[in-house]
Amino acid sequence: MKDYIVRATAASGQVRAFAATTKDVVETARKNHNMSPIATVALGRLLTGGAMMGTMMKNDTDVLTIQVKGNGPLGAMTVTAETNGHVKGCVANPQAMLPLKDGHMDIAGAVGIGVLSVIKDIGLREPYVGDTILITSEIADDLTYYFATSEQVPSSVGLGVLMNKDNTVKEAGGFIIQLMPNATEEFIDKLEKRIKEIKSVTQMLEHGMTPEEILEHIFEGMELQILDKIPTEFYCNCSKERVSAAVISVGKQELQKMIDDGEPIEVNCHFCNSHYKFSVDELKEMYEKAK
Repeated sequence: MKDYIVRATAASGQVRAFAATTKDVVETARKNHNMSPIATVALGRLLTGGAMMGTMMKNDTDVLTIQVKGNGPLGAMTVTAETNGHVKGCVANPQAMLPLKDGHMDIAGAVGIGVLSVIKDIGLREPYVGDTILITSEIADDLTYYFATSEQVPSSVGLGVLMNKDNTVKEAGGFIIQLMPNATEEFIDKLEKRIKEIKSVTQMLEHGMTPEEILEHIFEGMELQILDKIPTEFYCNCSKERVSAAVISVGKQELQKMIDDGEPIEVNCHFCNSHYKFSVDELKEMYEKAK
């Protein structure tokens, strides 16, 4: 099953919902960054949430970035997503390890105390930035809190990543549910009660439930209507041209130092770990374009 996101409504449009399966997205990230299991689960949750949030934006050129800056051993995590389901992400310390806590991975301990920032670049002069504190550092709760405080949208977010014994990704996915302004008190009470009863995302994934089945499980008897299905993938748009432009932006002085060193340079992409080499001759050409 290829990764995808479904968008839906229920209860005559009183709620909108997103659900995703992201096993390949998270496994690609794990391989690109050679991540430890705890880093894979933490970044995997953020990638899954980011992929769904990316599809909430209106225009094809809109870009969403989520940064989690905690004081735990993982360091900062960054995820960037687009409306077409493309998502990419990285973590500062991909090999971080932490002992189990009560038999489970200690994601909150690995992330630590800190801040979650959501940056939306929607083509205006200044991007929209919403900062909130990390409430539990488990990612899903932190995104729920972000929606409530920064966007004033009552939401419920569930995210999960399951690992195989060989440290590859077994399953990954999640959901985001958001109340619409026309939701009645009666429906809100019903939905809140239902959310307390549902299985955890990891249990749903263990049972092999698809995004459609996850939403059917949550909205049982609430007239669920699936609107569309969007493929999602770990996709990095880096290229030698883009990296070259970034190197040129350091300015003539820095470029001259690189040329004087007389050695080719290698630049790595943070998101996909691709390596780009530039010869001294290429650096000289770049020097001519620099300011």
